[in-house]
Formats: sequence, C-alpha cells, structure tokens
Amino acid sequence: MKFYIETFGCTFNQADSQIMVGLLEEKGAECVISMEEADLIILNTCYVKQPTEQKITNHILKVQDQYPQKKLLIAGCMVDIDPTKLERLAPYAGWIGSRRIKFAPEVATSIMKDDIKRKTGQDKAIKTCLPRKRFNPYIHILQICEGCLGKCSYCCTRFARGNLQSYPTTILKREAEQAVADSCKEIQLTAQDTAAYGKDSGEKLSDLINHVTSIPGNFKVRVGMMHPKNAEDDLESIINSFKNEKVYKFLHLPLQSGNNQILSDMNRGHSVEKYLKIVNNFKSEIPHLSLSTDIIVGYPTEDEAAFQDTLDVISTIRPDFLHISKYHHRPGTPSSKMYEIDHKVMKNRSQRLNDLKIQITSSNNRELVGTTQRILITNKGSKGGYIGRTDSYKTVIVDEAPLGGFFQAEITHSKSTYLKGKIL
Repeated sequence: MKFYIETFGCTFNQADSQIMVGLLEEKGAECVISMEEADLIILNTCYVKQPTEQKITNHILKVQDQYPQKKLLIAGCMVDIDPTKLERLAPYAGWIGSRRIKFAPEVATSIMKDDIKRKTGQDKAIKTCLPRKRFNPYIHILQICEGCLGKCSYCCTRFARGNLQSYPTTILKREAEQAVADSCKEIQLTAQDTAAYGKDSGEKLSDLINHVTSIPGNFKVRVGMMHPKNAEDDLESIINSFKNEKVYKFLHLPLQSGNNQILSDMNRGHSVEKYLKIVNNFKSEIPHLSLSTDIIVGYPTEDEAAFQDTLDVISTIRPDFLHISKYHHRPGTPSSKMYEIDHKVMKNRSQRLNDLKIQITSSNNRELVGTTQRILITNKGSKGGYIGRTDSYKTVIVDEAPLGGFFQAEITHSKSTYLKGKIL
C-alpha cells in the first residue's frame, strides 16, 4: 500500500502525522510524496479556527473530486469536533480521532479492503516512543502531554484532545535521548499547554526541561505554548530552567485580550495583571527573551474600550511574535450562543492591531542589526537561502550553510518577521 499524508495545524498535529507514518511504514506501507502515486490519502485535520475549517472543508471536497478512485482517511481534530459535517463531506472515508492514532495501520488496511473503519473518542494510550518518521531530520517534536485543564469559552480543540494526560518524565527523557543520538539538533517540547504538564501526575515542566537539557550533546530545546494560569504556579522554577544554555530564550504566552472583563468572559482564568507579572519576571531574569503572544480580536463582548486596552497592553509588552485571530464561533462552545460583532468592525480592529504588530516587531528586529548571533540552521528556505534560529528563536536567513550546524552570524538586515545575516 502506498499512502500520502497531508497535515494541517499545530506542531502537536505534525507529530501525530509523523507517528502515523512511522506506524504504517512499520507494517510495510510506503509513504509517497504526491497524491497521484498514492492508493490511500490521509488528511490530518485542524479545526481550531473557522478559516481553517473552511480551508479543510474545501480541500476534502477537492481531493474527492480529483481522485474519486483513491481511498481516503480523515484524521485529527475535525473527526471528534464535527462528525456530522464530516459524514456529509466524506461518507466513504475512514476516520481516526486525535487520540486514536495508534490504530492508523488497522484503519488504513480496512479501508483498502473497502471496509470503512472509524476510530474516535478518547484513549489513554501514550504516544511517547512510538515509531515515527521525522519530516525534518534535525528537529524532534516531543509531545509531553495531551489535552488541557482549561475551559476557554471559545475553544473547540478541547473536545477533540480531551482532559489532560501527562506522559512520564522517564520515558520522555528516553525519547529525547534517542533523538539526540539520531543527530537531532532541536527538541520541541509541545502540548496544548506545556505549563499544565504534570498537574495530573505530580511532575513539573521545570523538572522535565532540566532532565532534557541534562542529556549530553549540542542541541537546543524549544518550549511550546504555556497558559499563564498554569505557568504562574511554578514560575520561579520554570524561569530557572529557561536559563540553561540549551533552552531557547523564547516564551509563548497567549494573552488573548488586554481587558480583564473580556478575559473573564473568555473563562481564561488569568488577569492582565497576572500576565504582566509573568512577563516582567521572565524579562528581568532573561533580558534577551523573545515573547510570543496571541490575541483574539472581536470576541462577542468586546467593545472599543476593551479593544483599546488590548492595544495598550501590546504596546507595553512589545512582543516579538504576535498571532492575531478574528473571532468566529466554533462548534459546541459556550461563546457560539452569543451574537458575533459586526465583521467590518472586527476587520478594522484586526488591521489596527496588525499595524501595531508590524511597528513593534520591525523596531525590535532593527535593534539586532550589526550584532553577532549564534544560530542553528534547521531548514532550507522555500525561496532560497537557509533558515536559522538565534538563541531567542528569531529567524535568520543566510545565503549558504550546512543543515544541522551552529554558526556565528552577523545580522545585516531586518524585516518585521525575520532577519538576514552572513556566516562569520
């Protein structure tokens, strides 16, 4: 059996796809690079935002129209979040839910025999140390836990990923050791909320980071998104773990709104003041930290004054990375029962925030021109050149460099989203 896999969404979903490929290849299947070559097409879906839902909906229809003779397997969050719509879209497809990927070989084999199997719902299987095929040989995605503790009013992802399940530190370290032995140069700790790690098992994110960085070798660790509420519980220890030279000085801490009433309406569980305390504590201990944050523009209860509060907080924290999402209803969420605000108003606010983002990130990056940065080269650029990351995880484009190597680079130019440099 030849199969083709396409992945949408987050780093965690990328890892799920890598595991599905590993499991299928272990059973003798062959992963090919185009749909034309494949007997089976696997689409690993994301469903976090309405534009993503529309993109995936259109893609499923297009694939079935172009390749009606090929078998289709739909995996990922859409399966558990919106099965009614998926049934309408692809009535003859097999399904694998986000927490059921260990069944990929079984479901794929059945589909090839015209026996449509669907594995959905929750499962406590541990994904650590499962067979996988890395899509980039220098980057290993380490899934540290799945699910979350939050009940954000706008989020449907939790319906697919379920309750928090942390994986044991001992086997996570074993997987990281194998990755380093395989010459990986970047270990990405990923989860729906890395700061929730261990809150169901008695372990801690800070201890896990220390265990991974204790592994001998020349590599970097990127810590994924943290919920402010959970990061606050072990803040000092997490900050100390970030001081290790192997850890990227990069903090992804979603704010979502700069107004406390909106945060309460969102059921976020943190205030603006607590958020600022976390950021200030990090920056006072790690001055060259890069901050990444997320904002949802146009939540149903957001008025102009609340949005201005968000602009003010962003102006204060000056993030290096800012992900902006316009609010849309998501299936089954409490906020979907509310009226959406006028989309022209939402678009205007999004544009104003984006203008501020470009102003801040351009200014932040200009400050690095003329400096020398240690960078890790992990990718070849789609438009030429090679892509590296500084110790604070900023993107640097250089003309030529071996993949998987660490280099000193002089920063020569800056843009709002990346830097250009030359290897010294």
